[in-house]
Amino acid sequence: MGDPRLLQRSVEVERFGTPELAALLQDMRDTMAHLNGAGLAAPQIGIGLRVVIFGVTANPRYPDAEEVPDTVLINPELAPLSDEIDEAWEGCLSVPGMRGLVPRWLRLRYAGFDERGQRFERTVQDFHARVVQHECDHLDGILYPMRIRDLAKFGFNDALFPGQDLPRED
Repeated sequence: MGDPRLLQRSVEVERFGTPELAALLQDMRDTMAHLNGAGLAAPQIGIGLRVVIFGVTANPRYPDAEEVPDTVLINPELAPLSDEIDEAWEGCLSVPGMRGLVPRWLRLRYAGFDERGQRFERTVQDFHARVVQHECDHLDGILYPMRIRDLAKFGFNDALFPGQDLPRED
């Protein structure tokens, strides 16, 4: 947090299946795996392209989370399926050691392209929907603290939850 690249709108990917895109995706996968993340956006590693990856199976940061399939989502489009909002705790690899209570759409449809340029669409809810929204926010220069409604529900993990296990990050 504080890097100006995280506050800029990313540009769309125009060419798929290139060695450069493959290298970016490998770098993102390696970074996400190293940090036990649920997802990662290209701007988080300094690349201003509309590319996110996400996926959760067994992850120590999300012990109770439902599985989210490993996904490459390029040039995403998100559409809420209702006005229903859920507030849950989020953390971020770009804001280490902190959590905040963040409102997100509960159900949404997302569409975009995979690394080969094949368009796909999914309808999701709950944790999966939250992960997609969090990562796609990065593509528009939005960090999760910007979405927090009550700053009393944002802070350092050890101050918010002294002597406790951290709540599940949604």
